[in-house]
Amino acid sequence: MDELIEGFLEELRRDSPLTDERIEVLRALLVRFVELAMIDGDLSDLKVAVNTLNELTEASTLFAQWRDVPKLAIFGSARTEMENSLYEMARQLGAAMAERGWMIISGAGPGIMEASAKGAGREHTLGVNIELPFEQFSNPYIDAESMLVAMQYFFTRKVAMTRPSNAFAIFPGGLGTMDETFEVLTLLHTGKTSPAPVVLLDTAEGNFWRQWMTFVESAIIADGYIDEHDMCLVRICTSIEEAVAEIDHFFSNYVRFDVRGDRGFIKVRRRPTEAQLAELARVVPRFAQRLGYVLEDDTTISFAFDGRNYVNLRLLINEINEWR
Repeated sequence: MDELIEGFLEELRRDSPLTDERIEVLRALLVRFVELAMIDGDLSDLKVAVNTLNELTEASTLFAQWRDVPKLAIFGSARTEMENSLYEMARQLGAAMAERGWMIISGAGPGIMEASAKGAGREHTLGVNIELPFEQFSNPYIDAESMLVAMQYFFTRKVAMTRPSNAFAIFPGGLGTMDETFEVLTLLHTGKTSPAPVVLLDTAEGNFWRQWMTFVESAIIADGYIDEHDMCLVRICTSIEEAVAEIDHFFSNYVRFDVRGDRGFIKVRRRPTEAQLAELARVVPRFAQRLGYVLEDDTTISFAFDGRNYVNLRLLINEINEWR
């Protein structure tokens, strides 16, 4: 079997422009699928693996067309009626972000998903639907021919929606919305997705997210499961203007973050002063170890980073966005 795989890969090298790195990834994928197929067990495991790859590939193919366009993932209840003020808020948010050149990623169903797509318009909305025997269907504001993928599994749907997103907006909802909320926060907390703003939207009179935050503070934080400053990852907003401002502010100076070896690198829009670099060491002293904060070029700052402490990274980004 190894010889067959190597022969196949050698043919690809001759007949395709695949790089050596891509060939190595393909080799690992082929080996794993063959191993799974040869296990004397339930065939359903292999089917799940194949379906998972198919769904992620379809989503990646769809989103690749808009790789350089910023994207806002919007989550919320499928049961929010058109008469509900939250529906109108979601519509306005979709419209406001589309006007700024953003794409909207939604679950493509009714309720909040429909409202955000209605506001953004078909040309600015990407849909990731979930196949359910009830409740979920593609809303009429999604271009089902060219802007929609359907998923069998919730976990592939969440990967497809979160991985390409640059920001997240979450409206009140049920179990699915709670699942998505904690998924996003877990990804940000552990560095499994790029730093991004998260806004929790409700009306000025609403109490949904305030009650949610009370639970987080009185149970999760109070019992020591997370730290108080971990909640800097989210902000409760009660107006579209406030939510849009929060997203805009996150990218007002911060551009992107990456890791190379034991150093983190943040790209900014404006060259920092020596005083501002010194202030970073005060705000997040953990990253000032060894070489400290170093200005690599006019708009790139490096610092000690061990692949952990993504909440501190968010605090660092917050400080950078206050520079003038």
